[in-house]
Amino acid sequence: MGSMEESTSQLEDGLLQQQNEGGGLYTGDGSVDINGNPVLKEKTGNWKACPFILGTECCERLAYYGIATNLVTYLTKKLHEGNVSAARNVTTWSGTCYLTPLIGAILADAYLGRYWTIVVFSTIYFIGMCALSLSASIPALKPAECVGSLCPPATPAQYAVFFFGLYLIALGTGGIKPCVSSFGADQFDDTDPKERVRKGSFFNWFYFSINIGALISSSLLVYIQDNAGWGLGFGIPALFMGIAIASFFSGTPLYRFQKPGGSPITRMCQVLVASFHKYNLVVPEDSSLLYETQDKHSAIEGSRKLEHSNGLKCLDKAAVLSDAEINSGDFSNSWRLCTVTQVEELKILLRMFPIWATGIVFASVYAQMSTMFVEQGMLMDASIGSFTIPPASLSTFDVVSVICWVPIYDRIIVPIARKFTGKERGFSDLQRMGIGLFVSVLSMAAAAVVEIKRLQLAKELGVVDEAVAVPLSIFWQIPQYMLVGAAEVFTFIGQLEFFYEQSPDAMRSLCSAFSLLTTSLGNYLSSFILTVVTYLTTKGGNPGWIPDNLNKGHLDYFFWLLAGLSVLNMLVYVVCAKKYKQKKAS
Repeated sequence: MGSMEESTSQLEDGLLQQQNEGGGLYTGDGSVDINGNPVLKEKTGNWKACPFILGTECCERLAYYGIATNLVTYLTKKLHEGNVSAARNVTTWSGTCYLTPLIGAILADAYLGRYWTIVVFSTIYFIGMCALSLSASIPALKPAECVGSLCPPATPAQYAVFFFGLYLIALGTGGIKPCVSSFGADQFDDTDPKERVRKGSFFNWFYFSINIGALISSSLLVYIQDNAGWGLGFGIPALFMGIAIASFFSGTPLYRFQKPGGSPITRMCQVLVASFHKYNLVVPEDSSLLYETQDKHSAIEGSRKLEHSNGLKCLDKAAVLSDAEINSGDFSNSWRLCTVTQVEELKILLRMFPIWATGIVFASVYAQMSTMFVEQGMLMDASIGSFTIPPASLSTFDVVSVICWVPIYDRIIVPIARKFTGKERGFSDLQRMGIGLFVSVLSMAAAAVVEIKRLQLAKELGVVDEAVAVPLSIFWQIPQYMLVGAAEVFTFIGQLEFFYEQSPDAMRSLCSAFSLLTTSLGNYLSSFILTVVTYLTTKGGNPGWIPDNLNKGHLDYFFWLLAGLSVLNMLVYVVCAKKYKQKKAS
C-alpha cells in the first residue's frame, strides 16, 4: 500500500513538472491557493488579483492620512492640549506606526502568512477607527467647547477612549504596512520572465495608490474635519477602512499565497549560536561539503534554496559538519547545525544593511516637507487675491508630483531605459534608488536657493528684525516639493523592489518592515541634526541658523548642509551598491 501511494505521488510530481515545462500551467515559485494546493497561472495572481490589493492599500492610506494629517489640530482645538503636548503625542504616535510593522512582519513570516496577518490587523485597525469616531461624536466622550479663553481639559476617561482607538490604529497599521506590498508582489511568479517585468510595474502602481489616498485625505478630508465636524471627519476614514477590508476579501479566490517559514529571528539566532559553537572548525574550500538538504526543497517552509556565497566565512561554520554529526548521522539539532540556505539568509540581511542605512539620510530630507519647508512658507507671500494658502498645503504638490511621475516612469522612462541597459525593468533597483538620492540633493539645493532670495528681500525691505512675510510668492516652493516627489518615485519605490527581491523568501515581510523603519529613523536623524545645528550656531549669543524669526537666521545654510550630507550619503551608497552581491536562489 505504501509503495502504491509513493508511486502515485511520484506520478503526480512528474505530471506537474511536465505541465510546468510544457505549458507553464502552474507557478514555479512555490505559491499555493487558500487551501494549500498548487495554483494555476491563468486563473490566479498577476494583474487580475492586483486591483483588490491596490484598492485595499488606497483605502487604508486614505484612512491613515485622514487621521494623521490633521491630528495635531484635533488635539489642540478639541482635546484642548497645549502645542508642545499635542506635537509630542503626534510624533510619538507616528513613530509607533513605523515601529509596529516589525511585529506584523515577524508574525506574517513566522506563523500567519501575509494574507491572514493583513486580515487580522485590518480588523484591529477598523475597531480602532470606530473607537476614534465615537470619541469625536458622542458628547460624553469629548470635552465641552471653550468658553472664551476657558477650555475645560479632557477627563481621563475621554483620553482613554481616544488614545485606545489611536493606538489600536497604530497596531493595526503594523500588520498592514509590511505585508500588503509583499503580498501584492507575491502575485507575480519569480520564475516567469514576463511576470517579473510586471512585478516591477506593480510596485510603481502600488505607490501611486498610496498617494491617491493621501491626496484625498490632505484635501477633502481635512476640509470636512475643519468645517463639517470631527465625527464625520473621522467616520469617513473608518468607512473607507471597512471598504478596504471588503475589497481585500473579495479577491481571495484569485490570490496566490506563500507559506510562512517559521520564525526568522529564531533562524538567525540558530546560525549565530551554531557558528559560535563551531568556531574551531575549518570551513572547507569546496562549498558542496557544507550541510544542505538533499531534496529539491529547502528545509525552510515556503522558501527556495539559496546558493552559497563567498564572504562572511565565519557564518559558514554553522553549516560545517562535525565528526560527531557525521558519525552519528543526526543532523536534527538546528542550534548546532544549519543548512546553507539558513546561513545565506543571515548573510543576505547583513549585506543589505549598508544599502538600508543610506535610506535614513534620504528619509531625513523627506521629513523637511512637514517641518522646515512649512516654516519657510510661513514667511512668504501665501495670498491669491483674498484667499490665503496654508503653507502646509503645498505638500499637495509632492503628492501630485508622485502621481504624475509614476505613469511617466512606468510607460515612458522604463521602455527607453530598457533599450540602453537591456534590463527587464529599465533600471536595476539599485540604480533606481541611486537616481532618487541624486534628485534629493537637487530638492535641498532648490530650497536653499529660494531661501537665499527670501533673505535677500528681507534685507532689502529692512524687515530682518521682524518675523513678517516677504513679498515672495509661496509658489516658488513648488520646485522643491516636486523634486522631493520625483525622488520618492525613484528611491522609495526602488526600496520596495529591492527589499522584496533581495530578501530571503521566508523573510520578505520582515525586510519590508526594515525598509519602513528608515522613515522613522530619518525623522529622528532630522531632529538630531536640528538639535546639533541649533546648539553650535547659537553659541556666544548668536541668533543661530534657525531662530524663531527666520528673517534673522540662515535657513539656507541648513538646506545646504542637508544637500552636502545627501551628496556624501550618495557617494557611500554608490560604493555599497557596487560591492553588493545579488541573491541567488534555486
